[in-house]
Amino acid sequence: MKKSSFFQLGTAVAAAVVIGLFPGCKPKAPGQVGVGDAATKTYVAPGQYDEFYNIVSGGFNGQMSVVGLPSGRVFRIVPVFSVNPESGYGYSEESKAMLNTSFGFVPWDDLHHIALSTTKGEHDGRWAFGNANNTPRVARVDLTTFETTEIIELPNSGGNHSSPFITENSEYVVASSRFSVPIGTDAQRDVPINTYKENFKGTVSFISVDTEGGMKLAFQLVAPPVNFDLARSGKGKSHGWFFFSCYNTEAAYSLLEVNASQKDKDYIMALNWKKAEEYIKEGKGTMTKARYAHNKMDHHSFTATSTILEEVLQLDPSVLKDIIYFIPCPKSPHGCDVDPSGEYIVGSGKLAAQIPVFSFTKLMKAIEDKDFEGDYAGHPVVRYESALHGIVEKPGLGPLHTEFDGKGNAYTSMFVSSEVVKWDIATLQVLDRIPTYYSVGHICIPGGPTAKPHGKYLIAYNKITKDRYLPTGPELCHAAQLYDISGDKMKLLLDFPTIGEPHYAEALPASLIKDKQVTFYKLEENTHPYAAKGEGEAKVVRKGKEIHVYMTSIRSHFSPDNIEGVKIGDEVYFHVTNLEQDWDVPHGFAIRGAKTAETLIMPGATQTLKWVPERVGVVPFYCTDFCSALHQEMQGYIRISPANSNVELKYSLGETSPQ
Repeated sequence: MKKSSFFQLGTAVAAAVVIGLFPGCKPKAPGQVGVGDAATKTYVAPGQYDEFYNIVSGGFNGQMSVVGLPSGRVFRIVPVFSVNPESGYGYSEESKAMLNTSFGFVPWDDLHHIALSTTKGEHDGRWAFGNANNTPRVARVDLTTFETTEIIELPNSGGNHSSPFITENSEYVVASSRFSVPIGTDAQRDVPINTYKENFKGTVSFISVDTEGGMKLAFQLVAPPVNFDLARSGKGKSHGWFFFSCYNTEAAYSLLEVNASQKDKDYIMALNWKKAEEYIKEGKGTMTKARYAHNKMDHHSFTATSTILEEVLQLDPSVLKDIIYFIPCPKSPHGCDVDPSGEYIVGSGKLAAQIPVFSFTKLMKAIEDKDFEGDYAGHPVVRYESALHGIVEKPGLGPLHTEFDGKGNAYTSMFVSSEVVKWDIATLQVLDRIPTYYSVGHICIPGGPTAKPHGKYLIAYNKITKDRYLPTGPELCHAAQLYDISGDKMKLLLDFPTIGEPHYAEALPASLIKDKQVTFYKLEENTHPYAAKGEGEAKVVRKGKEIHVYMTSIRSHFSPDNIEGVKIGDEVYFHVTNLEQDWDVPHGFAIRGAKTAETLIMPGATQTLKWVPERVGVVPFYCTDFCSALHQEMQGYIRISPANSNVELKYSLGETSPQ
């Protein structure tokens, strides 16, 4: 098959193509969209449940959101990489360590992608993983509590956009670097930027996941100095392989929009991770110095710990061989997606007007026959035609990301022409197209990246919402759109705003995890060192300048609720234990003058808020989370005296007259 002309398409030509092919693809006003019975298809009656949980990236807010489908209702924001005043995440003494890094405490990040754990290629409902793009990290969220349980930092990574991607049995979560950087010793890292081609490297990190979800940076591959974008693991017949889109094969380091667009192609990188494991077993890896943090939350003590690690096992595939192969693809690819069978790999350029589809079977034959057209940075480049299954012709412009419905169909988002295109994987024929509003990025089909998609809905996550919602100043909300894909033709059902800037999302059947939710923590299993498991254990203890308040909360009072003898300059630690043993009865704790946040305490848990008083007087504290009809009465007072005061430290509950 002849190499397609899409390798030569530039921006100007691309714009001309989309105008010529799709002059009317974007409606003039939102009223042009016919929705028919859409409202009845998305309505979830009171007392009934949504069919799917949709776990959505928050982009630059650093969090995940939990959305019900088909309703589009936001159920929860899960704090992951950014502090969260609503819950006290990152502010409470117990949770601060979750945001520790080798750079110190980092209270924010940019979460782009979600990966849900799988067994035999199917969602198993155990964990959700997310990436930190700026300070490279990967987080694990427990889907029985929807709380962030573990975060591991990635050394030798300039940026963690291409992450997290999971193997079909959750053996590894894989992360590759967006920005190549010099790695190694201080002397190896302190090099001129214009020595990029000689001294910069990419990395691919393999994080192993044990049966309890525990993560470990198992090994790292040193890669050529490209920019990695997205990836997918093989499944079925392609299990043991990973496929990455990569750009900037020019090794540019300035004005990439021009200098990384010089060649007529970039690559899909095929990586044989089973071969890498073989080399490790043979002892061919090298332990190298690398400083990074590994943070874990213990749900018995409700306290996070942070460990700084000092080395990582590295492999250099340019020396060991048989690990990395490149497949030519259109310029500046974004998505790199594998169909449910594991046979077909889809990748295309962000300004291309065609979609190449590669065959894993053909790729293996080309590698076996050494059917190469040269090498890139010491790695073989498979002949394009030899790996190609075929080309989807004229799908639209700007193909980004592809999902699958499990019925033999693929769906690709078209950023430039603002649409989703449905096509047949076997015949490569375009079957349907529908507009999005506007500039769609990622799309999600429940189970779409797995071996068992649930081909009922497709959600488009859009970058622009001009004229879709009431305006809110210079910045408009980002949006998602829900489409019915159960029939031959896609139908728009619902628009709904999103939290932050959504990038990728995954959805799984609600039935998989709904009845596995933790409803409260058992008090008898609370191992927090400052827990008060009953009001009889409530007390206030001075240790020099530190004051520790062993406090309980229950509907509808704190114990103690009157404290005196605290002085200016003391550090007061409120250790609040929620005595409730019932579902959905958290209590909040806040005090005037706190420079951090409130803290939210789940039933049976203990959380600590540190407070340093600065003014003499009587200061109130109160519950911030509605808990009962007498929620407003759930309060207390703390008296602050001068530093040289001789006021005795004392505490009480229920006193109504002077002592």
